Amino acid sequence: MSSPLLRSTRELLGKHAPFDDNEARHLQAMHRLAAAGPEIFTRSHYEPGHFTASAFVVSPTGDAVLLVHHPKLERWLQPGGHVEAHDENLLKAARREAVEETGITNMALIGDGIFDVDVHVIPARKDEPEHRHFDVRFLFRAGTRELNLEEGIQGAHWVPLYEVTVENSDSSVARAVAKLLHEDSAMARLLDPA
Repeated sequence: MSSPLLRSTRELLGKHAPFDDNEARHLQAMHRLAAAGPEIFTRSHYEPGHFTASAFVVSPTGDAVLLVHHPKLERWLQPGGHVEAHDENLLKAARREAVEETGITNMALIGDGIFDVDVHVIPARKDEPEHRHFDVRFLFRAGTRELNLEEGIQGAHWVPLYEVTVENSDSSVARAVAKLLHEDSAMARLLDPA
């Protein structure tokens, strides 16, 4: 018997249309993982990895994205992280992570489902083997640019969309931002309906 979290994840993945072949490969890998049991949401499920949830948060005017410094990876990435036992679904997990990491509580979901999916390798550390994060990403518009960082967060800042690069973030963030900026994308129309 599957859990409500697993059922909702399978449903979300089934509705998501990948933007390109690269994202289609990530989505296929997620469908394979979602065929397993509910343990795929626990951080100790290392083979091949586990689901995570994250939030691409754009500024109120839609011209910048919020990036948070992740010290374990030494990169500037979108807010996000592991799914907790009390998270009802991946959307709520992504929103919770974004609020915890930025202090922004006034965020509106853009679109009606998943914004992007990405599977990436997390290097081995002393207490964890190398594994993969199957990251389900949602797009939000912040109601403010004011940040209220929690203790332990080393930094967060708004980066203009046209200035996000692999060098100042990573390839998966740069790919998602390119998706936002693509003139034919539904997300671009949602960000700038004029």
